[in-house]
Amino acid sequence: MDRLNLKKLTTESRNDNSINIDTVSTLEMVKKINNEDKKVAEAVEKELPKIAQAIDCIVERMHKGGRLIYIGAGTSGRIGILDAVECPPTYGTPEELVQGIIAGGSEAIFRAVEGAEDSKDLAVKDLKNKCITENDTIVGLAASGRTPYVIGGLEYANVIGALTISVTCNANSRVSEVSKISIAPVVGAEVVTGSTRLKSGTAQKLVLNMISTGVMIKLGKVYGNLMVDVKSTNEKLTQRAKLIVCEATGITIEEATVVLNKTDFDVKLAIFMMLSKLNKEEARIKLDLNKGYIAKALKNI
Repeated sequence: MDRLNLKKLTTESRNDNSINIDTVSTLEMVKKINNEDKKVAEAVEKELPKIAQAIDCIVERMHKGGRLIYIGAGTSGRIGILDAVECPPTYGTPEELVQGIIAGGSEAIFRAVEGAEDSKDLAVKDLKNKCITENDTIVGLAASGRTPYVIGGLEYANVIGALTISVTCNANSRVSEVSKISIAPVVGAEVVTGSTRLKSGTAQKLVLNMISTGVMIKLGKVYGNLMVDVKSTNEKLTQRAKLIVCEATGITIEEATVVLNKTDFDVKLAIFMMLSKLNKEEARIKLDLNKGYIAKALKNI
């Protein structure tokens, strides 16, 4: 990729609204940043049909045993890792179901690894280490849309037959061309020229929030708007589990504690037992038959 073409990228252009950001008052400075941030949600809104398409395609593959794997470099890579690591405690997923890979490996999460993002071969190596299959989904994250590491990863994933999705903040980018589904919220120039951890980073986070949350809802890990597969790994989450059971069933906190103890704090099973009036084993079998969807299982009692 020709670095001399960076000036042609929207993410590298200069923002006329912040030309004097270094000379205004602190309040005016943050107002300028906030005004630019307001544009992010609107840019993401334009991509909602593609985000919905991505969610449905990911879920289809997950039902066949597939995984969701984010790949990126720098800020984009870190955003992917952040989204991935929050899925197990929030939705009770196995750690391998949603993963994040960053150019340069674990060290790059905390500090820049020079040159890592420029290697297509490194991405291929990283994905080979994951033994990806046609049932997996690879989401390439690159604000600029030109990162060689991400392009290389998507190209390799296409060869394998995996679903490829790109999330970038430039229109008509190389990353978009390589992916099967292109999500490209164009947020415009940053308040500090080229600092894509700002609006671009926010846009990518919003998109990944929607993708992972949408996938988990479609997998039956949400009942109403309650996270029914939450894992009680600390005091806060234990209390949240009890409150979720109370909200879903109308029982008291004491009653919720009793039924949760019976299910080893399986929130979904506890809720379904109370709503269906089935015993533990009957409820578990019925949930399994309905792929963990409480609403569907209740209709099929």
